[in-house]
Amino acid sequence: MRSFTTFDIQYAHRFYNFKGEAQYLHGHTGKLIIEVEDSINTGVNMVFPCNEIKKTAWNVIKNFDHALVLREDDPLLPAILDVYEKQGIRNGAPTNTMKGPAFRTALATAHPECRLVVTKETMTAEGMIKIVYELLKDKLNIAKITFHSGDNAATQEYEPCGTIERCPCCGIALDANGVCPKCGCRRR
Repeated sequence: MRSFTTFDIQYAHRFYNFKGEAQYLHGHTGKLIIEVEDSINTGVNMVFPCNEIKKTAWNVIKNFDHALVLREDDPLLPAILDVYEKQGIRNGAPTNTMKGPAFRTALATAHPECRLVVTKETMTAEGMIKIVYELLKDKLNIAKITFHSGDNAATQEYEPCGTIERCPCCGIALDANGVCPKCGCRRR
C-alpha cells in the first residue's frame, strides 16, 4: 500500500540555451507529490504518517522553495552571485530563515544561505524528480514522484527499496538503534 504527501514550491529558473520562452528567467509554483510504499504498520494502521513524510522530505525540499535554480554553466550564475555579494546577502541575511541543510549530489548543490540551487542539468519537471529521488531515496521508501511545473508535468515510478522498520506507536522510521526519534519507543 502507499501513503503520499504533496508540496507547493515557489521557484525561479530558466532553460539556458533553450530556444523559446523558457530561456528567459521566470518563476513557477511547482507541485511535488511523493508516494512511499510499504506494508501497513499494524500499530498505527498506516504505511507511513503523511505528516512525517512531509517533515522528512521538507527538510531537504525547502531549499528549492523561493529559490533561484540555475544550471552550473549558466552565465547568469556568476552575475547573480556578484549582485548578492554587493547587496550583502551572498552569505545569508537575518530574514532568510526558511532554509534546509546545504547539500551536494552529482545532480545539484544547494546554497541555502542565498536561496540558490545549482544543477548539472536544466531544471525541468523530469530534472526535479531525479534530484528529489537522489536526495530522499535513503530516507523514504519511495514508490513514485510526480512534479508539476506550470503546464509541464512528469512522473517516475521506482522499485521501493524494501521495508523500513517503523515505530509501532507512531509509525515513523526507527533509527539505527531501533529507537523511535519521535516518541522513544524501542523495537519490539
